[in-house]
Amino acid sequence: MKNDSNGKFSGRSVAWNVVSAGLVAVMFLATTGIVFAQDRDALNFKGGIGVIPVTGVSQTGAVNLNVVRGVAPGAPWRIAALEAQVNSDGHIKVVGRGLLLASGNGIGTNAGQSVHATLFCGPAATATAQNSTLAGVALEADGDFRIDDFLSPPPPTPCEDPVLLIRNVGGVWFAAGIPNVEDEHHER
Repeated sequence: MKNDSNGKFSGRSVAWNVVSAGLVAVMFLATTGIVFAQDRDALNFKGGIGVIPVTGVSQTGAVNLNVVRGVAPGAPWRIAALEAQVNSDGHIKVVGRGLLLASGNGIGTNAGQSVHATLFCGPAATATAQNSTLAGVALEADGDFRIDDFLSPPPPTPCEDPVLLIRNVGGVWFAAGIPNVEDEHHER
């Protein structure tokens, strides 16, 4: 049967429409599965720790700096909140709140700093570093910042023992992200 002036369709057209709809549904499900698989590889950080530059003093009086993955600390800084997500393709989004100097005459200010993110993967002795490609984003007066960038090179999958540092353009670290392991426990 062909399409006539009364709007009736041939059996061939109906079959084609059913097959087409089925193909669209399969493609949608496959695409959704790929997106969900990528989300499982993402690293999430919720909460932040401001840098305390000194971990102690040795018996000889030498000061032990709080060096993390080979990166020297800045002066004392505090951070009110931090959330970050790193996708397996290296896309990183970080939202930080209240990153402010916690000592000296500039206490409570952003000290005119700009920051970028560095993700370390692997044990401390052999960790690889992936840096955001932006030179740095300026801290707002209240210490808030947003990073929406890509890491170079992209992180390995999986990223074992992840450490996320927020650093200034000089390279010292001001804050660290806290891995969000709670989500991982809920998936199991």
